[in-house]
Amino acid sequence: MGTRTRGFANNISSPSGVFDATDLNGVVPATNLANSSLTNITDVSPSLGFSITSVASDPPAPSEGQMWYNTTSNTLKGYLNVASNSWASGGNMATGRRDLAGFGTQTASVGTAGYGASSYVTSTELYNGTSWTAGTAFPAAVASMGSTGTDTAGLVFGGFNPTPLDQTTKYNGSTWTVNPTSMGSARYDAGGAGTQTAALAYGGGSGGPNALVESFNGSTWSPATSMSTNRRAPASIGTQTAALAAGGKFSPSPTDNTASSEEWNGSSWTVGGSLPTPNVLMGSAGTQTDGLVFGGVNPPVGALARTDLYNGTSWTNVGTMATARDRLGSGQNASPTNAAIGFAGTSTSTATEEWTGTALATRTITGS
Repeated sequence: MGTRTRGFANNISSPSGVFDATDLNGVVPATNLANSSLTNITDVSPSLGFSITSVASDPPAPSEGQMWYNTTSNTLKGYLNVASNSWASGGNMATGRRDLAGFGTQTASVGTAGYGASSYVTSTELYNGTSWTAGTAFPAAVASMGSTGTDTAGLVFGGFNPTPLDQTTKYNGSTWTVNPTSMGSARYDAGGAGTQTAALAYGGGSGGPNALVESFNGSTWSPATSMSTNRRAPASIGTQTAALAAGGKFSPSPTDNTASSEEWNGSSWTVGGSLPTPNVLMGSAGTQTDGLVFGGVNPPVGALARTDLYNGTSWTNVGTMATARDRLGSGQNASPTNAAIGFAGTSTSTATEEWTGTALATRTITGS
């Protein structure tokens, strides 16, 4: 690159007060100049975005929007939201119902109790990814329970008939057992997160929506820090130490539904991203930083078919169910966001829908 000269003004003219001329000169050593690189840069403005770097192999954990040039395959690549998401029909349940308890995965789900065409039902049905079969009946006629867990280690708590209940019931894959210790507060439509031996119950109804939170250790319930907002029937997402309460009804009024969310870290609640629209009585899946909600209701709009994905900061609409419905069962915390399941619901439906989602993926960028 060669040498570069530098000059400095030496005198200030009067009366204008400006430098008069370049009086001092010098030479910048060639060793201070580089032809092809910059060194010792400590910060780049976020407005510049990601740089396109050359790498021999794809990054193992890229961020959304990141781009790079793979020198091995000689291709330009990026980590993009490809939105390859869809709902497909699954096998129908034998008994139509709403306000049922649901837990498990897309290929191993349990749906139990709830409200049928004209009365409470106690039947349990098991889903294997294709069809539903009969299981052991739930030990009580009840609806609007909180639930969490897997098809071989499920937990059902609270509920309604004809008043709020405080009972807790466990499922081992074949039989139900009533837990000797009840919840500290009777409630229905509570959110639930975690497992059979490490669960969290939050919100629900007991004369009106509440913000109460209880933690379950597999045998007893203990009070925990309350949410900042009353929520009946919020989305149930996450674990006992990393839960997400999204949406819900915050007052007895039919139209008082919220879009807000709160995140639990095991000891306290903080504000999370708001849903695109107020929602209550929806299905859910995933974790606190990768959550999915679907269906639900927002009076006076009525039942919803929308599907919204949470990345730990904000929600994005990613699809639509074939049938708008609320009060449905879902795999909840055991189901990942790329393989969720929703079943039964509004007007005592028997329908099952299976979600397949691939929101983010590495893609080769071409000219087509």
